[in-house]
Amino acid sequence: MNSNAFRMPAAVLIATGAVALLTAPPAFATGGNGSTGGGEGRAGAVVLRAGLDVGLLDKTVHVPLTTTLNEVSAPATAQKTALAVTLDGVEGGKPVSVLRADVATSKATADKNRGEAEVNLVNAKVHVPGLPALSLIQVEKATSKAVCEAGKRPEAAANVLGSVTVLGKKVTLSAGGPTKVEIPKVGMVSLELSGAQTTSTTAAAAALRLKVSVNPLDLNVAQVEGEVVLAEAHCESPAGAPAPEPSAEPGTTTQAVASGTGAVTTNADLAETGGGSATPYVAGGALVLLGIGAAALVVTRRGRTS
Repeated sequence: MNSNAFRMPAAVLIATGAVALLTAPPAFATGGNGSTGGGEGRAGAVVLRAGLDVGLLDKTVHVPLTTTLNEVSAPATAQKTALAVTLDGVEGGKPVSVLRADVATSKATADKNRGEAEVNLVNAKVHVPGLPALSLIQVEKATSKAVCEAGKRPEAAANVLGSVTVLGKKVTLSAGGPTKVEIPKVGMVSLELSGAQTTSTTAAAAALRLKVSVNPLDLNVAQVEGEVVLAEAHCESPAGAPAPEPSAEPGTTTQAVASGTGAVTTNADLAETGGGSATPYVAGGALVLLGIGAAALVVTRRGRTS
């Protein structure tokens, strides 16, 4: 059994860009004719992004599995519902199925007024090398969307709807932190709702993020470690667009919450910049106490002079 530390080479992490989706969104591609000018919005989307390190039983080397499914930059649409990769030394050189889904679409649009991207994933199954019969994760539905419109604050949202199964075990996800699933003689998966982040000009969202550490011991695979991100979208407002309307929230993070019947999003301020609803009452109470103190001082002075 592997430890809980995920020892993926730095080169693999850099290649995928998945670990920094929200802290540093992927580079945006311009819309229209692809020119870097013109003041158009920018947008991009990807159904699945994987950065995995695959260790082989008959060799001392590790082979990287860095791949994406339906990655687009505005304006573009992709609807491929299956992804297979071929790794040297794995399954006799035959293609390894990574993802199969009923629906797996990504779409990005951009013009001088806005940049918009969205991803829809329905009945998706993700596999890793060495575990052909057991799904790493099964998701009933996952979506993400990012909209950056000129003169308005960017918006982003990510949702996970219906059931989620990890390594054959049905799980309930929580917005409070990662959900860890450990299967004896197989490995561990740490799964979390990735959520979304916005700034004054950009927005990014991803539905699910998985950290993987499994020991398949099958198909010549000794171990698989790394990260998989499902349903990510990002955008940027058109250059030179009017500033967004003033907002009391300097920056927000939206956390997706999975549910059996639907998903709920909740906003959490990144920084507290003002008082809450009780502030007027606290201020009023302080004034009353100040008045009482002043009156007591006057009475004391009068007693001394009489």
